[in-house]
Amino acid sequence: MSPQKNIHMSDNKLQPQSPAINIEIAEEIAEGIYSNLAIISHSNAEFVVDFIRMMPNVPKAKVKSRIILTPQHAKRLIQALRENIQKYEMQFGKIEEDQTPFPPMNFGSPGAQA
Repeated sequence: MSPQKNIHMSDNKLQPQSPAINIEIAEEIAEGIYSNLAIISHSNAEFVVDFIRMMPNVPKAKVKSRIILTPQHAKRLIQALRENIQKYEMQFGKIEEDQTPFPPMNFGSPGAQA
């Protein structure tokens, strides 16, 4: 069964209107979770995004949240991120990219020696 779409008239043309979605967020979810690394993997059926928090001088990083998406939703997410980054940069200026592909494990602290 396909989802229902509302139709409305605009300039004498029928146009689909998305149904309103009522979204509720619990207080503990609304606070958010800080992440400074994401690891993305995929299969033929899903994309898995692990959000990780790495801390200075802590050898073990922890996955703080895992999001599992269908390939279609992953593609929509990347498109929405692109649009929002473009809007952000128009308002606040270009986001400078870090030249290192991943945060250093020791965050610039001296390495341990035995």
